[in-house]
Amino acid sequence: MSVYEKLKALNIELPAVAAPAAAYVMYAQAGNTVFLSGHLAKKDGKVWVGQFGKNITTEEGKLAARAVAIDLLATLQAACGGDLTRVKRIVKLMSLVNSTGDFTEQHLVTNGASELIGELFGEQGKHARSAFGVAQIPMGACVEIELIAELA
Repeated sequence: MSVYEKLKALNIELPAVAAPAAAYVMYAQAGNTVFLSGHLAKKDGKVWVGQFGKNITTEEGKLAARAVAIDLLATLQAACGGDLTRVKRIVKLMSLVNSTGDFTEQHLVTNGASELIGELFGEQGKHARSAFGVAQIPMGACVEIELIAELA
């Protein structure tokens, strides 16, 4: 089953690619490697604000990270010239989780993105990953994730 068939089966429609919020581009390519800028979690079209350990749960965080993955896929599709079948491998995700000093489940929050990527891309979706707890993310977002992929 292709990535597009899997997206359809999961009832996922990729959104329009977001515009940069500052002095950067949404992706940059070097050779066959594409680097996607960090994408913020959104809920109902607005930045999903919250801090883990204070006012948002790990389960909500998994949903937020999954939402970020969907936005990342839209940007990745643009980087692939509109064709996600060009993705040879998802190389790495890096996740920033807005959390208090005593919150230690950043890795579980980030699973929301990793699990969706794995489900959509299978073996090619198995990736290296970092998940960091940070004191704040732009606009108060609860999660920010960036992605590196290899294209065919």
